[in-house]
Amino acid sequence: MRISKGIVGLALASVLFVGCKNTDSKPTEVKEEATAKKEIAAATKPETATFHIEGMTCAVGCAKTIEEKLAEMDGVQNAKVDFETKTATVNFDLDKLKSEDLVKAAESCADGKTYKVSDVKLGNKA
Repeated sequence: MRISKGIVGLALASVLFVGCKNTDSKPTEVKEEATAKKEIAAATKPETATFHIEGMTCAVGCAKTIEEKLAEMDGVQNAKVDFETKTATVNFDLDKLKSEDLVKAAESCADGKTYKVSDVKLGNKA
């Protein structure tokens, strides 16, 4: 009985040791490389949108998530979400996107009900 418990314990420890890999750094590096490799074509019709975002509770989980989602959109040159002022500034190509697309993307983060965009302003400063 004692031997079988020892064998089972050793087998379990071996499975855990071999099965658990430290993958924390690899996905982050891959994501950073993918973001860095995103080629941003010059905007044919540059535009800048600024808007207010309600519902953010933190800079890392909320503002950063919205910023990354906006930045990944085709046609976006640059996106910045400021948690302190609860504003987003997005430089984008008006030939590829409309301000409504940016609003939908920001509001669709999380559960689709948490963030509300208001006071959208356009200015040709991209």
